[in-house]
Amino acid sequence: MLDDHNSTPLRTGRATVNGTSLHYRTAGSGPAVVLLHGVPKTGYHWRHLVPKLTPHHTVVVPDLRGLGDSARPADGYDSATMSDDIAHLMTHLGHERYAVVGEDWGAVIGYQLAARHRDHATALVFAEALLPGFGFEDHTALTLENVSSGMHLWHLGFYFQPDIPETLIAGHERELITYMIKNERSHPDTATPDAIEEYVRCYSMPGGIRAMLAVYRAMLTDAAQNRESAQKKLDIPVLALGGSAFIGERNEEQARFVAHDVTGHVFDAGHDLAEEVPEEMTGIVLPFLAAHG
Repeated sequence: MLDDHNSTPLRTGRATVNGTSLHYRTAGSGPAVVLLHGVPKTGYHWRHLVPKLTPHHTVVVPDLRGLGDSARPADGYDSATMSDDIAHLMTHLGHERYAVVGEDWGAVIGYQLAARHRDHATALVFAEALLPGFGFEDHTALTLENVSSGMHLWHLGFYFQPDIPETLIAGHERELITYMIKNERSHPDTATPDAIEEYVRCYSMPGGIRAMLAVYRAMLTDAAQNRESAQKKLDIPVLALGGSAFIGERNEEQARFVAHDVTGHVFDAGHDLAEEVPEEMTGIVLPFLAAHG
């Protein structure tokens, strides 16, 4: 359960948008901000940040297409389509202007949201993400540098294969998710049992792993979309956040490929900033949103 600053559970709902159905939570008042989670996570990832934001902002926390408690359609898992889902959701909820906060795949989708809906996005927080088309693919290579730096993303090639990942993961969702979540953090104890249970619950549901794999399998399409969008850089302010033990300073480098106004910050953390260092992350994000949200 996600609570606001008054310890009141967030309002939940479902919206039929862009040919699918999204589950979302919302609370707070003030300028709108939408929080986009990565994989293998859900909107529950933001539980520590939400009560810090709701005194100042109307917060919308969707589960992305195919993930969490959202519907799992057969297609539409490229980042442009998934960003359009969010744009339609925000319009459905009455928010014409909003800041975007994304992490991991949610940051990739957040970038496309800002690029495709420039009249609506006021600012972008781009946290712990590599953009397809701008070097993400390089980290799939089995090289000494990738392995020694902890950035050998071996699972991308595995996930691209049809049928075999589904066969091997079925019945072992808990083992895969626990490994991925804990292995990518400097502070593995922050992967608390409640979070693991929630992620396992959602990805173990019918179609959960299929949808997760579909996000990765759209990566080459994403690369083409990102390169096309980057031909016109973002004019809105971008805050690029990295964890020193994972993407780190590369996060700011990625953001500079696609935006003019970029500020970077690196935390003493791994990949999942909102769960590993929520207080520190809030201390950077809140002033940024106050200035630009």
